[in-house]
Amino acid sequence: MPTQSDIIWIGNDHGGYDLKNEFVRYLTEHEYAVHDIGCAGTEIVRYPKYAIQLAEAVSSGRIRRGILICSTGIGMSIVANRFKGVRASLCTSTYLARMTREHNDSNLLCMGGRVTGVFEALDILETWLHTAYQGGRHDISLNLIRELDGGITIPEAADLQNICERSV
Repeated sequence: MPTQSDIIWIGNDHGGYDLKNEFVRYLTEHEYAVHDIGCAGTEIVRYPKYAIQLAEAVSSGRIRRGILICSTGIGMSIVANRFKGVRASLCTSTYLARMTREHNDSNLLCMGGRVTGVFEALDILETWLHTAYQGGRHDISLNLIRELDGGITIPEAADLQNICERSV
């Protein structure tokens, strides 16, 4: 029996409803535990509601990873990345899915239900699920992101330059 943190949460708005159903089918067929917090149809809803619920669950540590799907994936990723510890990645190819896991330790996959075909989306999902974080030199960047999680306003240009120089 998977622990709560091992369950993959999935959220969607109306634009991601059909792709969400394909993902849930795939995940359950491959013996993943799934918790569906998305909308249950194609009637127009507001995506921030679902992105907030899922991103908060990741940010609080209740879950390790999740999936968000709206029409393009853009809105979901914008909302989710406002939460501490969330690294939501909008992926439109298997290459991006692999890179965001290997280099960024992405914990939220964002997809566009109206921009990516089902077969490609399933390949992206599988790649994202099965690719491990590489660590090593990528830890430097993740640590800089964690520093930003502490909260920033808008840094002065000189401060931004200092942050960038520390990452070399």
